[in-house]
Amino acid sequence: MSPGRLVLGGVGALVTAYGAWLLWSRREPADVLDAAVWAGGAVLVHDVVLSVALLLLGLVVSRVVPPLARGPVVAGAVVLGALTLVAVPVLGGFGRTTDPTNQTLLDRDYTLGWLGLVGLVVVVVLVSSVLRARRARRTADTPA
Repeated sequence: MSPGRLVLGGVGALVTAYGAWLLWSRREPADVLDAAVWAGGAVLVHDVVLSVALLLLGLVVSRVVPPLARGPVVAGAVVLGALTLVAVPVLGGFGRTTDPTNQTLLDRDYTLGWLGLVGLVVVVVLVSSVLRARRARRTADTPA
């Protein structure tokens, strides 16, 4: 494993531990249990729904998308799929009905934010595909 991955993994573990400590120290045990159920459900949905969808998408991508763009398209689909699955409750506004007197629950236009994320992912996929194509063309033009 490269040193960069070790550093990123260490930073991720520290941030996760800090988030868990914040949750445990500032919330009631029932809230912690709800968060654990939510996180476990997200992992289950990711593994059952998103994985199957990505397998099917991989079949389509391998037949439709040019080889140089396949990697970025698949990476973009994984990012969008995972974030969309996690965002389903806020996109559906499911929390608004739990406490109508709390004006701070889901007080933003989450659909607009999700669409912004989709646009950002599409731009990154397109730029990555173009850069890969340019790099491949440059490599092909270089005499051996």
